[in-house]
Amino acid sequence: MEKAHSKHNWKSNTLPALVTVGPLTLILVLLVAIPLIYVVVMSFCSIDQYYNVEFKFTLDNYKRLISPDYMKIYGQSLLIALVTTLLCILIGYPFAYIIARTKSKKKRLLYMLVIIPFWTNSLIRIYGWRTFLGNNGWLNSILQTLHITNEPITFLYKQGTTVLGMVYCLLPFMIFPLYTALEKLDGSLLEASSDLGAKPLVTLREIIIPLTSGGIFSGSIMVFIPCLGYFFVSDILGGGNSDVIGNLIERQFQSGNNWPLGAALSIILIAVTLILVRIYKKMGGDMESLGV
Repeated sequence: MEKAHSKHNWKSNTLPALVTVGPLTLILVLLVAIPLIYVVVMSFCSIDQYYNVEFKFTLDNYKRLISPDYMKIYGQSLLIALVTTLLCILIGYPFAYIIARTKSKKKRLLYMLVIIPFWTNSLIRIYGWRTFLGNNGWLNSILQTLHITNEPITFLYKQGTTVLGMVYCLLPFMIFPLYTALEKLDGSLLEASSDLGAKPLVTLREIIIPLTSGGIFSGSIMVFIPCLGYFFVSDILGGGNSDVIGNLIERQFQSGNNWPLGAALSIILIAVTLILVRIYKKMGGDMESLGV
């Protein structure tokens, strides 16, 4: 009797959970787990002389990743990602602070200014920058009309232009976690610091930044990692002169037709992501702020 009762309780507790969680689990397995496993397996495959994938185990793909040409692009990718992250912090922190400290109806307007760019595809916006910065674009037209320059200035196809596009695309991902951290900041601490005679810069360095360091690190991860893979920004604004790791991956799957090597590069990028997220978690960061 007790055995039948426990079996009934198991069914009554398990079936609702399976009905609720089962479909989501199935979707995650089909759309995340299986494709990821396929990419891992693909990274250890080889190709024949006609660039057809052969399911023969090899480590050659990972050995090729340490070639001098690729190492140069890795270094360039890290430099672009680092500069982009630093610029996003310098630009995003004051803006996030203003939003968090604003109490009037303007707060909603400022917040909307961050969200509105997401209403338009980032690819279209980057093409807009290309038109604006082109030799016949608005910027050159304005400079020549004001007689600041006599001929068009080449703004495109430089590393700085790629960084500009990265900052433009990824700045909101820095502002959101910073805003969350700054909004939770206890205002009484700032008042106490002011009453004790601390200057604004001292308050910023000793109180505000330490208490919002989690938001800074969270935003840095959300900017740094995508920056390594935003190949379309480098293609459109950099013209192949400022490649990132995403460009390598895209070329192996497209023009290079070397899927195993592209899969190996993808695994390395995933590994970098997991390492950074692990470091963030070790530092006591809130995983929800990363969407994890």
